Amino acid sequence: ERYTKFVKERADIELSYAKQIRNLSKKYHPKRSREDESRYTWCLAFAATLHQLSELAVQREELAENLNTHIVSELTRYTQELKSERKSHFHDGRRAQQHIESSWKQLESSKRRFERDCKEAERAQHTSDRMDLDNKTEGEKARQTAQQKQQAAEESRKDYVTSLNQFNQDQHQHYRTLVPVIYQRIQDMEERRIERVAEAMRSSAEAERKVLPVVSRCLDAMMDAAESIQPRMDTRQVVEVYKSGFDPPGDVEFEDYSATMRRSISESSYLDDRTEGRRHSRKLWPFIRKNKLLTLLSSPRQPPPPPPTSPSPGGVSDSPQSPPPASREPITQRLNDLMTSGSRTRKQCLRSLKRGGSSPADCSHLPPEQRRKKLQNRISNINQEIQREREQRDALLKMREVYERSPQMGDADSLEPRLEEVKQSLQRLEEELRRHQFRLCVCSSGCVCSSGCVLDSCVCLCVSPDGSYTEDHSAELTFKSRSSEFDDDFDDEEPLPSIGTCKSLYPFQGQNEGTLSMVEGELLSVVEEDKGDGWTRVRRNLEEEGYVPTSYIKVFLDGSAKGAMTYI
Repeated sequence: ERYTKFVKERADIELSYAKQIRNLSKKYHPKRSREDESRYTWCLAFAATLHQLSELAVQREELAENLNTHIVSELTRYTQELKSERKSHFHDGRRAQQHIESSWKQLESSKRRFERDCKEAERAQHTSDRMDLDNKTEGEKARQTAQQKQQAAEESRKDYVTSLNQFNQDQHQHYRTLVPVIYQRIQDMEERRIERVAEAMRSSAEAERKVLPVVSRCLDAMMDAAESIQPRMDTRQVVEVYKSGFDPPGDVEFEDYSATMRRSISESSYLDDRTEGRRHSRKLWPFIRKNKLLTLLSSPRQPPPPPPTSPSPGGVSDSPQSPPPASREPITQRLNDLMTSGSRTRKQCLRSLKRGGSSPADCSHLPPEQRRKKLQNRISNINQEIQREREQRDALLKMREVYERSPQMGDADSLEPRLEEVKQSLQRLEEELRRHQFRLCVCSSGCVCSSGCVLDSCVCLCVSPDGSYTEDHSAELTFKSRSSEFDDDFDDEEPLPSIGTCKSLYPFQGQNEGTLSMVEGELLSVVEEDKGDGWTRVRRNLEEEGYVPTSYIKVFLDGSAKGAMTYI
C-alpha cells in the first residue's frame, strides 16, 4: 500500500509537470500579432524549442498514464488479494490455537477430578479401617463405600490418562504440523508480496526508460535549433526590412557671409530657413517619431455628439450626428496622461488621440525602400483578388451556358446582375492594379513629377543633386501621413481584453473613421474607458471594434457586469 501510494503521487507530479510545461509553451508561443518575427532564425529556433517542450509534456503524460494503468491499478488489486489471503491464514492460526487451548482445559479437568476421587477414596479407606475395630456392622458398610470410591478413582485415573495422551498428540500436531504450515504460508505470501513490489519497481523504471529515447530526440532537436541560429542573417533581414533606400546627404556648402550676395542655403543642408518663407523642408526619417508624437499631442480632436433629449419611438435620435467644431485639449494634460501611465496604457492613450484619417494610397509617407515593398505587397494582393473574381466570372459563365442549354435547371437571365457586378469589380481591380504598378515604376526608377499627376494623391518626388530626398505635401496629406504612421504602430498589437460591458441607451450612427454604429438596447463589451474626451472604446462579437459616445451608453465595469445582465 505504501509503494502504491508513492507511485500514485509520482504519477500526479508527472501530470502536473506536463501541464505546467504545456502551459509555458503556449504562453510563449508566437502570437499572430508577431508573425513577422518568424522570418528570423532565432525566432524559428525558439519556436522549435517550444514545440519540443510540448513533445516532452506529451511524454511525461504518457509516463504518468503508464504508471497509473500498469502499476497503480495492478498493485491496488493485488493488495486486496493479499489482504484476503492474510486474513485466511490468521483465521487458521486462531482456530488451531483454540483447539490446543480446548484440549489443555480438558486435560486439566480430568486431572482435578482424578485428584479429587483419589482423596475421597483415601478418606473412605481410613473410615472403613476405624469402623472395623469398633462396630462390625457399620464397618461393613464403610468398606463398601471405600471400594466404590476406589473404583471411581480408578475410572478418573483412566480418563486422566486418556486426556493426557490426547493433549500430547494435539500439542505435537499443533507445534510440529499446523503452526509451521500456517507460518510457511504467511512467509510464502510475504515473499510474493516483496517480489511483486520489486516487479513494480522494475516496471516503473522500464516505463521511464521507454520515454527516454523520445526525450533524447527532443533534446537533440533543441540543440539543432540552437545551432541553426545565424545572427548575421537575422541582422541582414532586419536591415532589409527596415532600410529606407535614401542616399546619404552631400557635404554642407560653405556660406560666405562676407559677400554682399544674398544668403543661400544648399539643398543638402539640414537647416530650415523659415524666415524666408521656404516651404521645402528636409525630412529626417530616422527621427520622425519625435515630431509625430508632438503633432499627435497637439492635433485637434472631435468631441462626441450630445445625447438626444427625446429619442423617437423608432429608435432614431433627433440630434444631429455631425460633431460641433473641433477643439483643442491642453498639451500638458495629454503629456501628463502619457507620462503617468504604463506602456500598454500609453499606447491606448495614443490610440485614443486618433479619430479618422487614412494612409495615402501611393504610400508616399514611407521611405523609398519601404514604399516599394508596400506597393509590391498591394499588387500581389490585388492580383489574388483579380484571380478570384475571374474564377467566379468563369463559373457564372459556365452556369449561364448550362441554363441556356437546359432551361429547366434555371433562368439564365437571373445571372446577369451578378455577372455585371463581377465585371465592374474586375474593372475596378484592374484599374487599381495599373495605378499601383505605375506608382511602383515611379518608386523604382526614381522618376520626377514636376507638374500634375495621374495618381489620386499627388506627391512630387524630388532628387537633389547630392542624392537627398525631399517631398512637398499638402496639409491634408501631411495629416494623413501622420495618422497612417500612427496606424502602422498598432497594426500588429494583440486585441485588448474586455474590462466590462455596456448597454446602449440611444442609437448612434458612426460616420467617422474609428467609430462604431449601434442600436438602442444593444449590449457591447467595453475595451477602454473614457479618458476624459467623451468617447468609450467598445467591441462587438470579437470582430467589430470602435468608439461610441460615453453619454450614449451605460457602463458596467468588472464586478458590475453581473448587474448589466440583471439590468437587461
